[in-house]
Amino acid sequence: MDEETKRQIEETVLQILRDADMTSTTEFKVRSLAAQRLGIDLSHRDRKLFVRGIVESFLISQNSNDGHDDDKSDPGQEQEEVAVEQPERDREEEEEEEEEDEDEGAKKRRRGSKEYDDDGDLIICRLSSKRRVTLQDFRGKTLLSIREYYMKDGKELPSSKGISLTVEQWEAFRNAVPAIEAAIKKLEGSD
Repeated sequence: MDEETKRQIEETVLQILRDADMTSTTEFKVRSLAAQRLGIDLSHRDRKLFVRGIVESFLISQNSNDGHDDDKSDPGQEQEEVAVEQPERDREEEEEEEEEDEDEGAKKRRRGSKEYDDDGDLIICRLSSKRRVTLQDFRGKTLLSIREYYMKDGKELPSSKGISLTVEQWEAFRNAVPAIEAAIKKLEGSD
């Protein structure tokens, strides 16, 4: 990606983030909206990672600015400066981590407290040694996948055993959790 394209993507993503409802916005939504506004395909891995770095930097700057209302400077300006500087450092660290991963044959990479698999999918949690929950982008849709993995040639690969939920399906399931918990308690109480 050339520097002008990076600058345009960064400015667009930051503007979207500033205007977004952060309680319901996802990285995928931000990336899709930026792609639409710019007329650029942002689904390629390097562009996804670039947008992810901008989003994470913005969120970090938001968290670091919370509770610092004593500062007399314009908080919006401070956030932009932090968010603009941080992605470059993230990309450099990420490139170093990827080189180390390739050299060491690692199956995952860590950035901060977040863990990603070889495909760049965010690992939400590990349910067991063979099962995990990931957040991924598949054909332009964000999916929450609960899947079993197996080892082949030293690599962890996803099996066909599992389920992938769209955001809408996940929200329906999440809303049903209280009823599920109540049913479980009722069943356990009848034992």
